Amino acid sequence: MKIPFWKMHGASNDFLVVDDRALTFPCGDSKWLAAAMARRTGVGSEGVLLIQPSKAADFRMRFFNPDGGEVDMCGNGARCIARLAHEIGAAPGTMSIETPAGIVRAEARGDLVQLFMTEPKDWLFRKTIKVEGQAFEYDFVNSGVPHAVILADDLASTDVQTLGRAIRNHADFAPKGTNANFIEITGPDSLRVRTYERGVEAETLACGTGMVACGLIAGKVGWVTPPVKITCASGDVLEVNYSPTADGATNVTLLGPALHVFRGELEHA
Repeated sequence: MKIPFWKMHGASNDFLVVDDRALTFPCGDSKWLAAAMARRTGVGSEGVLLIQPSKAADFRMRFFNPDGGEVDMCGNGARCIARLAHEIGAAPGTMSIETPAGIVRAEARGDLVQLFMTEPKDWLFRKTIKVEGQAFEYDFVNSGVPHAVILADDLASTDVQTLGRAIRNHADFAPKGTNANFIEITGPDSLRVRTYERGVEAETLACGTGMVACGLIAGKVGWVTPPVKITCASGDVLEVNYSPTADGATNVTLLGPALHVFRGELEHA
């Protein structure tokens, strides 16, 4: 079976996006999915996104990580799939998207897409964790998926791979684990972020839900005020905006690029 796909990226966070409104994609073949996303022997991507029918929204988004596992939400991926869904006629320019994390809205504006996130939850502030023989203070929020946020002394020299992996697998976040974000305050409304992503099991050039989590946490603890301009490892800048509330935040948005790279076909026996 030949499966057409679009290669897209949001702030260098890259994906294979598939129109699966006919529901023929082999979702259950995790080994094949992982092989398709492999950098050296496959197409190479940090996730596979499916556009599927929905009774609750304009379409349903499913997201698979490079390990073949499915996760609830991906901010950069949702912006990419929103642009494509609009371009192929699967959704209007202002659309609703069904995800396992809840229904989100998006607005496609050419190369830019604004995503209206689900309400953040599971807030934790000023907690301490010990990894690699060091104690770190962290904050936590689920911005669609779980994220720990750590203020780095020197972001450029932080060993994100080693520390991120240890935090991701720490017993405090068992059994599902967490993404780990390291941040640097660069101004009254700006941050720089590096992220270790669960499922990718490596530092990535960008993580949409991670940038949202960092913008939320940094605002709640008083380091910045929204809207927050966040520079990710790729050098791209995305904007996170929200309205703070007594117990969290509401009206959370993520604005940034969603770009085409190329089209191709996958083969599945």
